[in-house]
Amino acid sequence: MMRRLIVCSLAALLLTACQREAEQQLAELSGRMFVFNYRVATANYLVTLRRIGTLPEDGSVEAEFENPRGGDPLTIREKLFPRMDKISLASPPIECVRQDRPYAVTIRILDSNGTPLQTIETTVTSDVDQSVLPAKPLVVGPGYDPNPDVFKPDGSADYSPVADCPA
Repeated sequence: MMRRLIVCSLAALLLTACQREAEQQLAELSGRMFVFNYRVATANYLVTLRRIGTLPEDGSVEAEFENPRGGDPLTIREKLFPRMDKISLASPPIECVRQDRPYAVTIRILDSNGTPLQTIETTVTSDVDQSVLPAKPLVVGPGYDPNPDVFKPDGSADYSPVADCPA
């Protein structure tokens, strides 16, 4: 009888330990991709999170994106609101994305003092090379007028991709 009580107590302790770990998770990864906008010749990361816990009052989320061109990571920071169900994180414009190469992304959910509450590390891989994107925007202005730097008066067009990307 005593042995059964000890086993049950130990099982209950282990189950509560698992529950505490799950409670510390505030959000989970729900999507990640590269967005290529051919009209304005930009590419950027887009990562989405789904809230699974209580977000901190006056908290924020910080994301660090590997820079495909090389150099320091690109960092963004956005305010969190406790009632947010979805969190979308978009990087600044990037260049030199290579097909089938994983790029690192680190996301930190921070409290009001900037203390990390949760860290999510992932990678984003493109199924398309950025060489499909022109270096210059195809359109300019609010009326989406053809860009004269791309569409020449003689009828030719310059769709060349971004140059000087690392191998």
